[in-house]
Amino acid sequence: MDYMHLPMLAPTQEMLDAYKKEKGHWSVYEKRFLELMRERAIEVVLDKNILSDACLLCSEVAPERCHRRLVAEYLRDKWGDVEIVHL
Repeated sequence: MDYMHLPMLAPTQEMLDAYKKEKGHWSVYEKRFLELMRERAIEVVLDKNILSDACLLCSEVAPERCHRRLVAEYLRDKWGDVEIVHL
């Protein structure tokens, strides 16, 4: 599997700092990140074929509070045929 860096699938540094460094609430982070993905229109900009059989990476241990889960669920909701498997 090749590595591909896709900054459009990442939160802004400001969002990440507010959540991590300033001990912000997950619900605020989640809402802001979902809005950012909507603004970026990642479901339109991204070619679905790029993410076919892809593995999203993140530094979080579990998916419950992880941006990779938010990205995967967002794209599943927009594209409809995304299978999510947490490793």
